[in-house]
Amino acid sequence: MNKPEQQIIHPYISQIFGTPDDLSRHTAPLYLQLQRKIREAVEKDVLRPGDVVPAEREIASVMGVSRVTVRRAIDDLVEEGILTQRQGAGTFVADRVEQPLNYLKSFSEIMRERSKKPGSRWLDRSVGMPHEDELRALQLTPEDEVVRFYRLRLADDKPMALETATIPRRFLDNPFEVTHSLYDALTVNGIRPVKALQRLRAISIDEKRAQLLEIPVDSAVLYIERLGLLDDGVPVEFTRSYFPGDAYDFVAEIRSVTHVSQMLDQDTSN
Repeated sequence: MNKPEQQIIHPYISQIFGTPDDLSRHTAPLYLQLQRKIREAVEKDVLRPGDVVPAEREIASVMGVSRVTVRRAIDDLVEEGILTQRQGAGTFVADRVEQPLNYLKSFSEIMRERSKKPGSRWLDRSVGMPHEDELRALQLTPEDEVVRFYRLRLADDKPMALETATIPRRFLDNPFEVTHSLYDALTVNGIRPVKALQRLRAISIDEKRAQLLEIPVDSAVLYIERLGLLDDGVPVEFTRSYFPGDAYDFVAEIRSVTHVSQMLDQDTSN
């Protein structure tokens, strides 16, 4: 490492971690101290969402600790979702999107609300016969046709989700009618869902999907099935999505049973 590189790297690392003497003053394990300092740097905007974290070897050299110690600190923060790692690119502060589960909004609407530019990379658009899960979810007969949309969802050109949406063909005949937002197209046709049922579970991502999302194979992702319904309960949309675990915080408002009962009692008395 030459001197110009040291002048650039050392002050940046010191701004995050302080000096080696700062670590020696405490009895907590070194990796926990490094974790705490990274968390504080994120909380104080010293490290901002999307910022690159200095390389393990640089942190180890400047702070006088082993790379194993640095790696353990970073691995734990990746597991927590504070940091994220991209193959061949390094470690970054996670740029997380908070997505409410209480409201039915399209991906594009959610990204625009967070001042991000939504986008899509089309992987497939087709017409076909329904698969078994689509038959059940959309209450179709084996003779009914469906329109499928398979795409990589982007925010500021960064992969954010893999999504397969299936619509009964009687509602949307031509898959190429949809150029940007599926919900915009459904709104134009007067069949935008007004409510939905969602199932969520954590799974490990396979190699093909991991490559598209630019995350390591076997990374934890959130798999969500959403069944969009019209006001009369007719299913109009069946979507399966894979969300990187370090990209989203799914938030829902939860009320106690007692609170809901009190509200119902008040409505009845009025």
